[in-house]
Amino acid sequence: MIEQQDPLLVAEGELRYMKQTVATLREELERTRQVTDDAVQHAVSAASAELTQLKMTIAALRDELEASHAARDKAVRQAHAASEDEIRQLKATATTLRDQMEEARLAKDHAVAAALAGAQAEITQLRGTIATLRESIEFAGITREDALSAMRAQHQAELLQLQATVQALRDRIESTSAIASR
Repeated sequence: MIEQQDPLLVAEGELRYMKQTVATLREELERTRQVTDDAVQHAVSAASAELTQLKMTIAALRDELEASHAARDKAVRQAHAASEDEIRQLKATATTLRDQMEEARLAKDHAVAAALAGAQAEITQLRGTIATLRESIEFAGITREDALSAMRAQHQAELLQLQATVQALRDRIESTSAIASR
């Protein structure tokens, strides 16, 4: 005789499996969040390091510019004609330095924006994954509930059929007993 498993035990097993799956998904989500947080922290740290380096470069350029002005003043005192040429050269250098500083600032701003956009895209993707996982979990729960309901209905129908069979057999036994006793 084949032994049937108790549907409640099967349902409890499935429920335990679902709970384990949810726990596993939560752990995976937490690991993903940690990786995302680490990546964002790394990007912010890199941007901060680059900003510090750029500030040091600006300070060095300012020191160099101040030294150039001092040299220009000295040259003006030594020779008026030579100073005019040097002033033009220093202005060109200052313009170049400003352009380079602006380019460096723009490059830094672009790098920060790219890092933030990448982090935002990853966050958006993770949110989509979370939503998909939630929908899957909800669908699995609904499917499980539907299956349990169908199983209960089937068991109830079988029980009613068996009760009807038992009643029919009793009726037949009683009629056979009544015929035999006559």
